[in-house]
Amino acid sequence: MPSYGVLSRGLISGHWQKGQGSGTGDFRGMSPRFQDGNIDQNLALVEELRKIAQAKQVSVAQIAIAWVSAQGQDIVALIGARRRDRLTEALGSRAVQLSAEDMATIERAVPKDAAAGARYPEAQLKHMDSEK
Repeated sequence: MPSYGVLSRGLISGHWQKGQGSGTGDFRGMSPRFQDGNIDQNLALVEELRKIAQAKQVSVAQIAIAWVSAQGQDIVALIGARRRDRLTEALGSRAVQLSAEDMATIERAVPKDAAAGARYPEAQLKHMDSEK
């Protein structure tokens, strides 16, 4: 059963802002998607998702989680929360109903492979999926 980490280290949650948590030790400092040249494009995608979420009166995180969950019965959305309010928000995505039109709108706003930058740093990718 495939699983998908949905909120991309907080980027897609709609709560993270450029420059937030950029101190020493923040893992985003090494993530290509959070680097200059990529972050502005990625935050623009989040803003497109925010418009859709606002129209449905839900959060960006909830619309993202609902979209992943709507991909099929064999898909599991992996959610990590550091705070109870974020967990409550994530669990609220279960009540979000997406129509076929909603799904198409989301997919137009944030097309597959639209995120700028690799998901992980190149050095880390070399150690992943080592069974191949």
